[in-house]
Formats: sequence, structure tokens, C-alpha cells
Amino acid sequence: MSTAVPVAELLALPFLQRALLAGLLTGALGGVLGSFAVLRQLSFFSDALGHSALLGLSLGIVLGLDPTLVLIPFAVLFALGVHRLVRSSRLPADALLNIVYSSSLALAVLTLSRARGLQGGIERLLFGDILGVTSHDLQLILGLLVLAGSYLLLTRRSQILLTIDEPLAVSRGVDADRHRLAFVVLLAVVVAVSIKAVGVLLISAFVVIPACAARLACGRFGAYVALAAALGAGGAVLGLLLSAVFDLPSGPSVVLVQALGFLLVLALEAGRNALAG
Repeated sequence: MSTAVPVAELLALPFLQRALLAGLLTGALGGVLGSFAVLRQLSFFSDALGHSALLGLSLGIVLGLDPTLVLIPFAVLFALGVHRLVRSSRLPADALLNIVYSSSLALAVLTLSRARGLQGGIERLLFGDILGVTSHDLQLILGLLVLAGSYLLLTRRSQILLTIDEPLAVSRGVDADRHRLAFVVLLAVVVAVSIKAVGVLLISAFVVIPACAARLACGRFGAYVALAAALGAGGAVLGLLLSAVFDLPSGPSVVLVQALGFLLVLALEAGRNALAG
């Protein structure tokens, strides 16, 4: 006998409505920022942010504070600190990021091991929990996404120039350092607000996969960013619905749907190249 729950019944539930709206918004902005991050070779940076976010969550839990409110400033400060470290060190960026996120992940696990009664909640932190999105979280996401979207829209010319050709952007008067820092902060915020739906371990895939799929499908920059946003939002909504219907973890469901979308685009691209050849 099927264990699936009728979709119509689920859509009437307020918690699922909140979760779907949160997934739609964070998925879209994750796709947009991911489209820039992939071209700027910041994919591993988002992975480091995601793994290190567990430390911010664990600090909030141990201190008895709202983990989400602790996580956002923690993610921003962590991103700025790591960005400065990478810029000032002679070591390769990927090696430094590996050291930082491995160390912070280890510290987070040790911190969580001291928290009483959290064993059942660790899985939700790692893989996401569709039940975890509250009205307060949704208001926070909306406010942050409006702010981030406004910034990207107002600075779109500079962002595109920096992504395509940074030396050219600098020669035309673009303040590369300021925009780079602002983008890192935005990426940190998106990672922080998306943790509840996707989880710590899978947040990087949530940002990177839609952008990679869109990159294969589009040659024009504008279409590439728009498709990345659409794939991110669509994958998040469909994944959350599947997780609710079949009682699956939300994070893996979202990432699996996005990965299947990537494979579909990859197959279509391969078929198109074969016909052209």
C-alpha cells in the first residue's frame, strides 16, 4: 500500500505553504547567486560556508538562542574572515578553504556533542527539515531576499563586468574589492537562510547545480542567470513537495530533483552536439 499523502491535502497545510514559498524564494536567489559564483570560481567557497554553518547553528543551540538569528551574522563574519584570509595568504584558496571548513565542522560536532537531547535533531540540521520553516523565518527570508535582489539589480552592470572580465571592469572604474565583498556577504546570507530547507551538508549543491545546468543550456548571460533562478526555484518547490508527499528529508529531495534536472540538460546538450556533429 502506498505511503504517499495526497498533494491536495498537503497544500492546504500552512506549514507546507510557508515551506514552499521559502523554497521558491531561496531557490531563485540561490540560482542567481550561483550563476555568478560558478563563473567566478567560488563554488568551493559556498561549500565551505555550508559546512561551517553547522558551527554557527551549534553555538546558537548551546547558548539557548534562536539558531537562525545566530547563523546569519556568523555566516557573514565567517565569509568576510575567510575571504580576507584567502586574499592575504600565499597558499592555494582550495587548500585554505578545506582547512577552515574541516576545522569548523569538527568544532561544531564537538560542540553539539555537549548539547543534551539533540541526537534526534542533528539529522534535521544536516539534511534539512520542511517542518522547520516558521512565519518568522519566512519574514526574515523575504526581507533579506528583497535587499539582496535590489542590490544585484542596481549593480547588475558592474556584477556582469566583474564576472566576465575583472580587469576590464576595473579599468572602467568598477570598485572590484567592494563588490567582491558585498557578493561574498550575499552568498553567506543565502546559505544561512537556506539551511533549514536544505541542510548543512547539501547547501553547496543547492547553489551550484542549477547554475551548472543553466550554463550548459544558455550562451547569453542574461538568459543564463534567469534559467539558473528558474531551475533553482522549480527544483526547490518540486523537491519539497516530494519530501512532504513521501515523508522524505527535504534537503536530499531538493538536491536530487535539481541533480536530475542537471542530468536532463546534460543529456539534451549531448544530443544537440551529436546532431550538430
